Amino acid sequence: MLRIVTRSIRHKFALIVLATTLAALVVTGVAMVIYDLRTYERTGVSDLAAQAEILGRASAPALDFDDPKSASEYLLLLKAKPEISAAAIYNAKGKLFSSYTRRDLDLRIPALPEAEGSRVVAGKGIVLFKRILVNNEILGTVYISADFELRQRLIDYLGIFAGVALLSLIVVLLLWLWLQDVFLRPILATSAVARQVVETRDYSLRVNKTTSDEIGDLVDAFNDMVAEVGRRSEALEASNRTLEHEVAERMNAQDELRKLNVGLEQRVADRTTELEAANKELEGFSYSVSHDLRAPVRAIGGFTRMLFEDHADQFNDEARRMLGVVQSEAHRMGTLIDDLLAFSRLGRQAIQKTELDMAELARATFETLRAQHQGPEVEFRLGLLPQGMGDKTLLRQVWVNLLGNALKFSSKREKPLIEASAISDVKEHIYFVRDNGAGFDPRYVSKLFGVFQRLHDSSEFPGTGVGLALVQRIVVRHGGRIWADGKPNEGATFYFTLPKDRIDGNH
Repeated sequence: MLRIVTRSIRHKFALIVLATTLAALVVTGVAMVIYDLRTYERTGVSDLAAQAEILGRASAPALDFDDPKSASEYLLLLKAKPEISAAAIYNAKGKLFSSYTRRDLDLRIPALPEAEGSRVVAGKGIVLFKRILVNNEILGTVYISADFELRQRLIDYLGIFAGVALLSLIVVLLLWLWLQDVFLRPILATSAVARQVVETRDYSLRVNKTTSDEIGDLVDAFNDMVAEVGRRSEALEASNRTLEHEVAERMNAQDELRKLNVGLEQRVADRTTELEAANKELEGFSYSVSHDLRAPVRAIGGFTRMLFEDHADQFNDEARRMLGVVQSEAHRMGTLIDDLLAFSRLGRQAIQKTELDMAELARATFETLRAQHQGPEVEFRLGLLPQGMGDKTLLRQVWVNLLGNALKFSSKREKPLIEASAISDVKEHIYFVRDNGAGFDPRYVSKLFGVFQRLHDSSEFPGTGVGLALVQRIVVRHGGRIWADGKPNEGATFYFTLPKDRIDGNH
């Protein structure tokens, strides 16, 4: 194979032409041999059948008058047919009546006739049995065996084919030698010029066009390509000179930039230290403020409850309503402070990674929330949730907020429906919670995950506006993403992702 690849195009074309011609001759020769052999066999069988018919009709009187001598005389007439090696006539009972064999052969005549028909037998040639019928009455059977020189005929054909093939290949080769200059001269000239262009880098060289066919188009395309390469080479050289000048200038600029970076890195390090300290102070301040707000809020709630319990009969209906509002707002303020504390504490809490059964975590969370839910019966559909890697406590909080919101915002439906499932791609698992509740206006989706951002009035659906911000912070710390889809009164779907590979818990 390597030897063929490395040959010149002249040799390759010659090999292709000769191989194609030889293949066509072989296919034609094989088809002719098969056809002739089949015709030869059919003709032999047909001739024997006709000979048997004549012999049967001539032998019918001898069989009828039981005259074997007359039958033998008819069989001796077969000497005029040298291809017939043996013949016999059987009477109606299947007994050998008369027989004939060629002198140069010592053949055994079958003792009993076979069924009417013919076949080719190795070593005997064509064997034929034919019934002798007179007035639809079987008087006997004719047996004839003739030579069938299939091998010799095949050898003769192969000799003829070899001679014809050799002569044809010689004629084709002579024609190819005469025509090759017409086809190959432009290609070889193009190859020579291409080699010279590569060696000398002289892009002014051109190939002389001698034909107006596809090869002429190839020559034109090659000349145009060389001209274009020459133009681009000149442009590239000019660009290289300009680039060398720019590189020298950039090297000088990089030296200056390197000096500036040294000072900048030091300032960045200082600012980073200051920022870390400020973040710690801010987290501490948030924690302290939230913690310090607990005491007065609890006091307000406690004193309001005491007023209701001890002095309710001293207030009118409007005063009791106002005290109820104060107590409700104090409770809401306490819940808001708890959410703020959880949000602040999340920035300092380290993630403890474990492999989690997300399906069981979602199921258990929903069962807990449903036990606390007051409203119509909820249909919960839990799909296939792949296992995730993360902090069990924090991810339980994600399910608590998402499933809790689904329960809350679908509570006013006659038949609330909540679905939790997941899909996966190459890099991450995508979990989602879908409900058929109040939904939201997609124009304000950017406000969903902000602290204290709410898209529904608190009188309609209670809440502090911190839960989804807490969910987003947990998911991001796990290396994931969170987003939502929804329409007013058509439900909402919240998605969050977890990477498939193990993540760094200190994000």
